[in-house]
Amino acid sequence: MSLRLGDTAPNFQAETSVGPIDFYEYIDGGWAVLYSHPSDYTPVCTTELGRTAQLKSEFEKRNVKVLALSVDSVEDHLNWIKDINETQNTSVEFPIIADKDRTVAELYDMIHPNASLTATVRSVFIVGPDKKVKLTLTYPASTGRNFNEILRVIDSLQLTDQYSVATPADWSDGQDVIVVPAIKTEDIPAKFPKGFTEIKPYLRVTPQPNK
Repeated sequence: MSLRLGDTAPNFQAETSVGPIDFYEYIDGGWAVLYSHPSDYTPVCTTELGRTAQLKSEFEKRNVKVLALSVDSVEDHLNWIKDINETQNTSVEFPIIADKDRTVAELYDMIHPNASLTATVRSVFIVGPDKKVKLTLTYPASTGRNFNEILRVIDSLQLTDQYSVATPADWSDGQDVIVVPAIKTEDIPAKFPKGFTEIKPYLRVTPQPNK
């Protein structure tokens, strides 16, 4: 069974490039991004891991822990990290899971027979503090992941988790948001004192409440 939005993300224990971890203990009530790679020493993934390392402060200020996964060994990971640091001008400090027996890949349905019977597909999972899956993405091997989009989605998830709002198409942090339909128009001023605009009875926008 594949994981769906709202499902509880399975816990696991694994060896990683920074030592053994327990997933639930590692995220410790925060947010997490778990993403997979087919194998070490792959060119697109080299750039992705480097970009993740470069964005360390952005993930930290959002209380997000990052974990990568590949089916190769810890030794391979440590050697690959040297290449990543050299070619991407960064320092990879987050854990890369060594999933040689594919335990985590099977838990998270990262093996897709149509793509490969053995290698993990390039999946992304965002997990909330409640251990629920908030987002899933699967990329083709030839297309590098957009980490600005991953950060944008985290901003939206954290905002909408706290307030009764949704974010419109192409929204970015600081822009107006949508008041959810469950809130009656007459109740909006009490909940959103910055004001609102009614474009249609079902489409009401308000300034981002936490800015």
